[in-house]
Amino acid sequence: MSNESPKTFHVKNYGCQMNVYDGERMAEMFAARGMEASDKEDADLVILNTCHIREKAAEKVYSEIGRLRRDDGSSPMIAVAGCVAQAEGGEISRRAREVDIVVGPQAYHKLPDMVDAVAKGESSVDLDLPGLDKFAALPKRRKTGPTAFLTVQEGCDKFCTYCVVPYTRGAEISRPFAELVDEAKALVDAGAKEITLLGQNVNAWGDGDQDLGTLIRALDKIDGLHRIRYTTSHPNDMTDGLIAAHAEVEKLMPYLHLPVQAGNDRILKAMNRSHSRDSYLRIIEKVRAARPDIALSGDFIVGFPGETDAEFEDTLSIVRETVYSYAYSFKYSPRPGTPAATMDGQVAPEVADERLQRLQALISEQQAAFNQGTLGKRTSVLLEKPGRLEGQLIGKSPWLQSVHILAPGLSIGDIVEVDIVEAGPLSLKGEMLMKVAA
Repeated sequence: MSNESPKTFHVKNYGCQMNVYDGERMAEMFAARGMEASDKEDADLVILNTCHIREKAAEKVYSEIGRLRRDDGSSPMIAVAGCVAQAEGGEISRRAREVDIVVGPQAYHKLPDMVDAVAKGESSVDLDLPGLDKFAALPKRRKTGPTAFLTVQEGCDKFCTYCVVPYTRGAEISRPFAELVDEAKALVDAGAKEITLLGQNVNAWGDGDQDLGTLIRALDKIDGLHRIRYTTSHPNDMTDGLIAAHAEVEKLMPYLHLPVQAGNDRILKAMNRSHSRDSYLRIIEKVRAARPDIALSGDFIVGFPGETDAEFEDTLSIVRETVYSYAYSFKYSPRPGTPAATMDGQVAPEVADERLQRLQALISEQQAAFNQGTLGKRTSVLLEKPGRLEGQLIGKSPWLQSVHILAPGLSIGDIVEVDIVEAGPLSLKGEMLMKVAA
């Protein structure tokens, strides 16, 4: 346990975009204290901002803790944050004595005080779920890249039987409308051209009679903001107002991530998904009527307990019927404490493997076809990072595709108009026409 206040820090993020947002906010807190960001190997303080979604998430964290041990036997000050911290609690400190701080995802705003406590020789654990307290305690946004995340909603009340999020992130809470508009303006002032609104169920956001569609319309009025996105959505919270925003708000990009998880109603009920195959497809029909060029992505779990071959075929058929530009797919794996972990009919790993390969082949085929469909189109691209070639920059199309452009003289953050001249399975090549915004 350290007896010195750290002067450098490193935040290692795992998992979802909300963890990336949380990690950025942690970094901003320590930078505001005058600490410098550093590589993990050299940092005085290392924060492992963990995710509990992936299989064996806790074991991977313990393995990472072991790798932080230095050649001389010492370790940096180590904080384990995020969902694994919430789920494992004090067990982390018992299993890994070199861990100084354990803090849940709703209490990380207390990290600076916890670091001070450790510097005085005390260990520190905080697993409170205090709702919106942390946002008021975080520093103002002062610098960002051309794209930025903005958490608008946290927690989940859906209690899908395979998922730990309600237990690690707590109940659904929504940040106040005015606070979000102010933070969005601050992000634009700090350099953001695109803002992605985040939430475990982002479209469950609400403040009085205002829903996510209302918030998007308010952000649309911010000068200097060119693009708006949101993720991750739940089918039950796709309101008519939000769907209408896709037709009426030009800055709202034509992309929707709307997980269905499975295509069979019995499996959906066992998952406690609270939507049916038909209700999901009706939502997709409404969204496509509002925005015909929209790109759709989704999440799928194969090998859920009790899933038969015929029920898996229903998942393949809903993929064929919906047609995705991209999708995430996983084999079911038990999460301790969730109802599905003790269900009868656990599917053999080799059966789940075969189903996953078939599903991913279909998804890859659809993604390649979607990319080919943009060949020859003229569109805008927001440049986000340098490419591997000299003069090459990489950005995103409105449909969230990676586009490579040879554009000497342009800068990260520029928005350019391009013709799509090549389309591969994973990315596109654009030919520069003109700069739209800098």
